[in-house]
Amino acid sequence: MSYILVLYYSQHGATKKLAERIAMGIESENLEARVRTVSTEHPSVHHSVVSEQDLEQCIGLALGSPTRFGQMAWRLQKFMQNTSAQWLKGVLEDKPAIVFTSSSSMHGGQESTLLSMALPLLHHGMLLSGIPYSAPELHQTTTGGSPYGASHVVQNEYADKLSDDEKKLAFESGKRLARLARKLKE
Repeated sequence: MSYILVLYYSQHGATKKLAERIAMGIESENLEARVRTVSTEHPSVHHSVVSEQDLEQCIGLALGSPTRFGQMAWRLQKFMQNTSAQWLKGVLEDKPAIVFTSSSSMHGGQESTLLSMALPLLHHGMLLSGIPYSAPELHQTTTGGSPYGASHVVQNEYADKLSDDEKKLAFESGKRLARLARKLKE
């Protein structure tokens, strides 16, 4: 069965919430979303650890991490740096991908984190997709979301939940990824 891998690392649960919303968008397009993590060390994580097979057999990838000084978290970075075998085999070439992140402040480096996650995907030959400005939530959000990818800002009333705009942007990102994966697979 064809599936899209939603791979993330989450320390406090915010990135996990984005991953689950993206998975809902994928599944709304009648594709399986296989949600995996690189670490289960935190109690908020209830997903399996990613395997090489998960990565090699997916038809698309959503990659997410919390923002750490404008970069992806080291656990996700370490995982990506250990994908040389997949890179040599070209298993991710020509597959679509999106990136997503969360941070604890509005100007905490979300866009640079999204770009840092995009770099290894480009080396793998993946086809990156962002969020087009036709998404009305990009024009109205006062929390997370950018043309580079879905995001969440952990602040004020949104400390423990995604804002409506963040939910919609993450869901639509998943839908878009699923549609691209289906078209490319055809």
